Amino acid sequence: MTKSFSNKLGEGGYGVVYKASLPDGRLVAVKVIRESKGSGEEFLNEVASISRTSHVNIVTLLGFCFERNKGVLIYEYMSNGSLDNFIYKRGSPNAFCTLEWKVLYQVAIGIARGLEYLHRGCNTRILHLDIKPQNILLDEDFSPKISDFGLAKICQKRESIVSILGTRGTIGFIAPELFNRAFGGVSHKADVYSYGMLVLEMVGGRKNYDSGGSQTEEQYFPDWIHKDLEHGKHPASSVVITVEDDEMVRKMTLVSLWCIQTNPFDRPAMSKVVEMLEGPLQSLSVPPKPSLQCPTKSPVTQLSSGSSQEVTRTNSISN
Repeated sequence: MTKSFSNKLGEGGYGVVYKASLPDGRLVAVKVIRESKGSGEEFLNEVASISRTSHVNIVTLLGFCFERNKGVLIYEYMSNGSLDNFIYKRGSPNAFCTLEWKVLYQVAIGIARGLEYLHRGCNTRILHLDIKPQNILLDEDFSPKISDFGLAKICQKRESIVSILGTRGTIGFIAPELFNRAFGGVSHKADVYSYGMLVLEMVGGRKNYDSGGSQTEEQYFPDWIHKDLEHGKHPASSVVITVEDDEMVRKMTLVSLWCIQTNPFDRPAMSKVVEMLEGPLQSLSVPPKPSLQCPTKSPVTQLSSGSSQEVTRTNSISN
Protein backbone atom coordinates (compact mmCIF):
# COMPACT_ATOMS: atom_id res chain seq x y z
CA MET A 1 0.00 0.00 0.00
CA THR A 2 2.80 2.43 0.89
CA LYS A 3 5.40 1.08 -1.58
CA SER A 4 7.75 0.29 1.32
CA PHE A 5 7.22 3.80 2.71
CA SER A 6 9.18 5.42 -0.10
CA ASN A 7 6.86 8.38 -0.82
CA LYS A 8 7.33 10.63 2.19
CA LEU A 9 5.01 13.63 2.41
CA GLY A 10 6.37 15.14 5.60
CA GLU A 11 6.81 14.69 9.32
CA GLY A 12 5.59 16.24 12.52
CA GLY A 13 6.34 16.11 16.20
CA TYR A 14 5.58 12.46 16.68
CA GLY A 15 5.10 10.84 13.28
CA VAL A 16 6.07 10.58 9.62
CA VAL A 17 3.45 10.86 6.87
CA TYR A 18 3.60 8.85 3.65
CA LYS A 19 1.53 8.86 0.48
CA ALA A 20 -0.17 5.53 -0.22
CA SER A 21 -3.01 4.00 -2.20
CA LEU A 22 -5.82 1.66 -1.16
CA PRO A 23 -6.74 -1.47 -3.16
CA ASP A 24 -9.59 0.49 -4.78
CA GLY A 25 -7.12 3.08 -6.06
CA ARG A 26 -7.92 5.86 -3.60
CA LEU A 27 -4.94 7.92 -2.47
CA VAL A 28 -4.46 8.26 1.27
CA ALA A 29 -1.99 9.75 3.73
CA VAL A 30 -0.54 7.26 6.22
CA LYS A 31 0.93 8.63 9.44
CA VAL A 32 3.34 6.23 11.15
CA ILE A 33 3.80 7.10 14.82
CA ARG A 34 7.34 7.17 16.16
CA GLU A 35 8.08 4.94 19.12
CA SER A 36 8.78 7.29 22.00
CA LYS A 37 7.63 8.11 25.49
CA GLY A 38 4.06 9.35 25.28
CA SER A 39 3.55 8.36 21.64
CA GLY A 40 0.85 5.85 22.57
CA GLU A 41 -0.99 8.49 24.56
CA GLU A 42 -0.87 10.98 21.69
CA PHE A 43 -2.01 8.30 19.23
CA LEU A 44 -5.06 7.45 21.34
CA ASN A 45 -5.69 11.14 21.93
CA GLU A 46 -5.72 11.84 18.19
CA VAL A 47 -8.06 8.93 17.45
CA ALA A 48 -10.40 9.87 20.31
CA SER A 49 -10.54 13.51 19.22
CA ILE A 50 -10.88 13.26 15.47
CA SER A 51 -13.28 10.30 15.53
CA ARG A 52 -15.83 12.64 17.13
CA THR A 53 -15.72 15.07 14.21
CA SER A 54 -17.39 15.38 10.83
CA HIS A 55 -16.83 18.71 9.12
CA VAL A 56 -15.67 19.93 5.73
CA ASN A 57 -12.77 21.80 7.36
CA ILE A 58 -11.55 18.88 9.50
CA VAL A 59 -9.40 16.16 7.92
CA THR A 60 -11.15 12.77 7.70
CA LEU A 61 -9.71 9.77 9.55
CA LEU A 62 -10.30 6.65 7.41
CA GLY A 63 -8.74 4.06 9.70
CA PHE A 64 -6.11 3.29 12.32
CA CYS A 65 -4.12 0.48 13.87
CA PHE A 66 -2.08 0.20 17.07
CA GLU A 67 -0.06 -2.94 17.73
CA ARG A 68 3.10 -3.62 19.75
CA ASN A 69 3.60 0.06 20.57
CA LYS A 70 3.39 1.00 16.89
CA GLY A 71 0.55 3.17 15.64
CA VAL A 72 -0.67 3.95 12.13
CA LEU A 73 -3.32 6.50 11.15
CA ILE A 74 -4.88 6.59 7.67
CA TYR A 75 -6.26 9.92 6.46
CA GLU A 76 -7.77 11.26 3.28
CA TYR A 77 -5.04 12.50 0.94
CA MET A 78 -4.66 16.27 0.53
CA SER A 79 -3.10 16.94 -2.87
CA ASN A 80 -1.84 20.45 -2.09
CA GLY A 81 -0.08 19.55 1.14
CA SER A 82 0.12 21.94 4.07
CA LEU A 83 -0.43 25.69 4.17
CA ASP A 84 3.17 26.51 5.08
CA ASN A 85 4.25 25.43 1.59
CA PHE A 86 2.53 28.50 0.21
CA ILE A 87 2.60 31.36 2.69
CA TYR A 88 6.31 31.56 3.55
CA LYS A 89 7.47 31.81 -0.06
CA ARG A 90 5.19 34.62 -1.16
CA GLY A 91 7.21 37.49 -2.56
CA SER A 92 10.32 35.38 -3.06
CA PRO A 93 11.78 35.10 -6.57
CA ASN A 94 12.26 31.39 -5.94
CA ALA A 95 8.66 30.77 -4.92
CA PHE A 96 7.30 27.64 -6.55
CA CYS A 97 3.66 28.66 -6.12
CA THR A 98 1.59 31.56 -4.88
CA LEU A 99 -2.01 31.82 -3.76
CA GLU A 100 -4.23 34.73 -4.67
CA TRP A 101 -5.46 36.84 -1.78
CA LYS A 102 -9.05 35.74 -2.34
CA VAL A 103 -7.88 32.13 -1.90
CA LEU A 104 -5.94 32.97 1.28
CA TYR A 105 -8.99 34.85 2.56
CA GLN A 106 -11.21 31.81 2.00
CA VAL A 107 -8.58 29.61 3.66
CA ALA A 108 -8.68 31.87 6.73
CA ILE A 109 -12.48 31.65 6.85
CA GLY A 110 -12.40 27.87 6.39
CA ILE A 111 -9.97 27.38 9.28
CA ALA A 112 -12.14 29.63 11.46
CA ARG A 113 -15.22 27.57 10.62
CA GLY A 114 -13.37 24.37 11.45
CA LEU A 115 -12.33 25.73 14.85
CA GLU A 116 -15.83 27.04 15.50
CA TYR A 117 -17.09 23.50 14.90
CA LEU A 118 -14.54 21.99 17.28
CA HIS A 119 -15.47 24.49 19.98
CA ARG A 120 -19.25 24.48 19.55
CA GLY A 121 -20.43 21.98 16.94
CA CYS A 122 -19.41 18.64 18.48
CA ASN A 123 -21.13 16.79 21.31
CA THR A 124 -18.04 17.65 23.35
CA ARG A 125 -15.78 20.67 23.02
CA ILE A 126 -12.39 19.94 21.46
CA LEU A 127 -9.40 22.23 21.97
CA HIS A 128 -6.84 21.58 19.23
CA LEU A 129 -3.93 23.32 21.01
CA ASP A 130 -1.52 23.11 18.05
CA ILE A 131 -2.95 25.31 15.31
CA LYS A 132 -0.17 26.31 12.91
CA PRO A 133 0.35 26.36 9.11
CA GLN A 134 1.94 22.89 9.10
CA ASN A 135 -1.27 21.45 10.56
CA ILE A 136 -3.56 23.01 7.96
CA LEU A 137 -3.92 20.79 4.90
CA LEU A 138 -5.24 21.93 1.52
CA ASP A 139 -7.26 19.77 -0.85
CA GLU A 140 -7.28 20.04 -4.65
CA ASP A 141 -9.56 23.11 -4.43
CA PHE A 142 -7.44 24.70 -1.67
CA SER A 143 -10.17 24.10 0.89
CA PRO A 144 -8.43 23.99 4.30
CA LYS A 145 -8.69 21.07 6.69
CA ILE A 146 -7.42 21.09 10.26
CA SER A 147 -5.20 18.08 11.03
CA ASP A 148 -2.92 16.58 13.72
CA PHE A 149 -4.97 16.20 16.90
CA GLY A 150 -2.20 14.60 18.95
CA LEU A 151 -2.20 17.41 21.53
CA ALA A 152 -5.96 18.03 21.54
CA LYS A 153 -7.97 18.28 24.74
CA ILE A 154 -11.54 16.95 24.94
CA CYS A 155 -13.81 18.61 27.47
CA GLN A 156 -17.47 19.22 28.19
CA LYS A 157 -19.15 22.18 26.52
CA ARG A 158 -20.06 23.65 29.89
CA GLU A 159 -16.39 23.77 30.91
CA SER A 160 -15.10 27.30 30.40
CA ILE A 161 -11.67 26.57 31.90
CA VAL A 162 -9.85 23.27 31.40
CA SER A 163 -7.09 21.59 33.37
CA ILE A 164 -3.87 20.99 31.43
CA LEU A 165 -0.57 19.83 32.85
CA GLY A 166 2.32 21.72 31.29
CA THR A 167 2.46 23.45 27.92
CA ARG A 168 1.22 22.16 24.59
CA GLY A 169 1.78 23.55 21.13
CA THR A 170 4.46 25.14 19.00
CA ILE A 171 6.61 28.15 19.87
CA GLY A 172 5.20 31.29 18.28
CA PHE A 173 1.62 30.00 18.38
CA ILE A 174 1.16 29.19 22.08
CA ALA A 175 -1.24 31.45 23.98
CA PRO A 176 0.34 33.26 26.97
CA GLU A 177 -1.97 31.55 29.48
CA LEU A 178 -0.45 28.21 28.51
CA PHE A 179 2.95 29.53 29.59
CA ASN A 180 1.76 31.19 32.78
CA ARG A 181 -1.64 30.88 34.43
CA ALA A 182 -1.30 34.48 35.63
CA PHE A 183 -2.54 35.47 32.16
CA GLY A 184 -5.78 33.55 32.76
CA GLY A 185 -7.19 30.05 32.67
CA VAL A 186 -6.76 27.78 29.66
CA SER A 187 -9.84 27.59 27.46
CA HIS A 188 -10.89 27.47 23.81
CA LYS A 189 -9.49 31.01 23.59
CA ALA A 190 -6.01 29.41 23.40
CA ASP A 191 -6.95 28.14 19.92
CA VAL A 192 -8.17 31.63 19.04
CA TYR A 193 -4.72 33.02 19.86
CA SER A 194 -2.98 30.39 17.72
CA TYR A 195 -5.38 31.12 14.88
CA GLY A 196 -4.55 34.82 15.09
CA MET A 197 -0.81 34.16 14.83
CA LEU A 198 -1.41 31.82 11.90
CA VAL A 199 -3.40 34.45 9.98
CA LEU A 200 -0.73 37.07 10.72
CA GLU A 201 1.79 34.76 9.04
CA MET A 202 -0.53 34.46 6.05
CA VAL A 203 -0.68 38.25 5.80
CA GLY A 204 3.02 38.90 6.44
CA GLY A 205 4.31 35.98 4.39
CA ARG A 206 6.90 35.15 7.03
CA LYS A 207 7.29 33.19 10.25
CA ASN A 208 6.35 35.00 13.43
CA TYR A 209 9.20 33.43 15.37
CA ASP A 210 12.80 32.97 14.26
CA SER A 211 14.45 30.31 16.41
CA GLY A 212 17.83 30.92 14.83
CA GLY A 213 18.53 34.42 16.03
CA SER A 214 17.80 37.01 18.66
CA GLN A 215 14.65 39.06 18.47
CA THR A 216 14.08 42.47 19.95
CA GLU A 217 10.85 44.25 20.75
CA GLU A 218 11.14 46.16 17.48
CA GLN A 219 11.30 42.90 15.58
CA TYR A 220 8.36 41.30 17.37
CA PHE A 221 6.13 40.12 14.55
CA PRO A 222 2.67 41.35 15.71
CA ASP A 223 4.25 44.63 16.79
CA TRP A 224 5.47 45.63 13.34
CA ILE A 225 2.21 44.47 11.77
CA HIS A 226 0.32 46.77 14.17
CA LYS A 227 2.73 49.65 13.47
CA ASP A 228 2.17 49.30 9.73
CA LEU A 229 -1.57 49.42 10.36
CA GLU A 230 -1.27 52.55 12.52
CA HIS A 231 0.90 54.33 9.93
CA GLY A 232 -1.38 53.46 7.04
CA LYS A 233 1.16 51.10 5.50
CA HIS A 234 -0.02 47.84 4.04
CA PRO A 235 0.98 44.77 6.10
CA ALA A 236 1.50 42.85 2.86
CA SER A 237 3.66 45.51 1.21
CA SER A 238 6.24 42.91 0.15
CA VAL A 239 3.88 41.52 -2.48
CA VAL A 240 1.75 43.01 -5.23
CA ILE A 241 -1.81 43.68 -4.10
CA THR A 242 -4.81 45.05 -5.96
CA VAL A 243 -7.45 47.46 -4.72
CA GLU A 244 -9.95 44.60 -4.70
CA ASP A 245 -7.73 42.54 -2.41
CA ASP A 246 -7.01 45.38 0.01
CA GLU A 247 -10.23 45.00 2.01
CA MET A 248 -9.73 41.27 2.49
CA VAL A 249 -6.15 41.71 3.70
CA ARG A 250 -7.09 44.46 6.13
CA LYS A 251 -9.92 42.38 7.55
CA MET A 252 -7.56 39.44 8.02
CA THR A 253 -5.08 41.74 9.76
CA LEU A 254 -7.57 43.38 12.12
CA VAL A 255 -9.24 40.11 13.05
CA SER A 256 -5.93 38.36 13.71
CA LEU A 257 -4.76 41.19 15.98
CA TRP A 258 -7.97 40.89 17.98
CA CYS A 259 -7.36 37.15 18.27
CA ILE A 260 -3.92 37.58 19.87
CA GLN A 261 -4.96 39.90 22.68
CA THR A 262 -3.12 39.02 25.89
CA ASN A 263 -6.25 38.67 28.01
CA PRO A 264 -8.23 35.63 26.81
CA PHE A 265 -11.51 37.44 27.57
CA ASP A 266 -10.58 40.14 25.03
CA ARG A 267 -10.28 37.60 22.22
CA PRO A 268 -13.39 36.89 20.15
CA ALA A 269 -14.93 33.43 20.04
CA MET A 270 -14.42 31.63 16.72
CA SER A 271 -18.08 32.18 15.83
CA LYS A 272 -17.44 35.92 16.15
CA VAL A 273 -14.24 35.58 14.10
CA VAL A 274 -16.22 34.08 11.22
CA GLU A 275 -18.75 36.90 11.53
CA MET A 276 -16.01 39.54 11.50
CA LEU A 277 -14.26 38.07 8.46
CA GLU A 278 -17.48 37.78 6.47
CA GLY A 279 -18.82 41.17 7.54
CA PRO A 280 -17.94 44.67 6.28
CA LEU A 281 -14.51 46.15 6.97
CA GLN A 282 -16.13 49.31 8.33
CA SER A 283 -17.55 47.35 11.28
CA LEU A 284 -14.08 46.43 12.55
CA SER A 285 -12.17 48.63 14.97
CA VAL A 286 -8.40 48.68 15.38
CA PRO A 287 -7.48 46.47 18.36
CA PRO A 288 -5.04 47.53 21.08
CA LYS A 289 -1.37 47.02 20.36
CA PRO A 290 -0.11 43.55 21.36
CA SER A 291 1.47 43.94 24.80
CA LEU A 292 3.63 40.82 25.01
CA GLN A 293 7.30 40.76 24.18
CA CYS A 294 8.59 38.23 21.66
CA PRO A 295 8.65 34.59 22.84
CA THR A 296 11.76 33.41 24.67
CA LYS A 297 13.29 29.99 25.01
CA SER A 298 13.41 30.05 28.80
CA PRO A 299 9.85 29.15 29.89
CA VAL A 300 9.69 25.83 28.05
CA THR A 301 11.70 22.97 26.66
CA GLN A 302 11.79 23.15 22.87
CA LEU A 303 11.78 20.08 20.67
CA SER A 304 13.06 20.68 17.15
CA SER A 305 10.99 19.13 14.37
CA GLY A 306 11.66 20.39 10.88
CA SER A 307 11.15 24.15 10.73
CA SER A 308 9.17 24.48 13.96
CA GLN A 309 9.72 24.01 17.67
CA GLU A 310 7.08 21.84 19.29
CA VAL A 311 6.47 21.95 23.02
CA THR A 312 4.67 19.26 24.97
CA ARG A 313 4.00 18.62 28.62
CA THR A 314 6.76 20.47 30.47
CA ASN A 315 6.66 21.22 34.17
CA SER A 316 7.72 24.88 34.16
CA ILE A 317 4.21 26.31 34.39
CA SER A 318 3.19 28.55 37.22
CA ASN A 319 -0.28 27.41 38.26
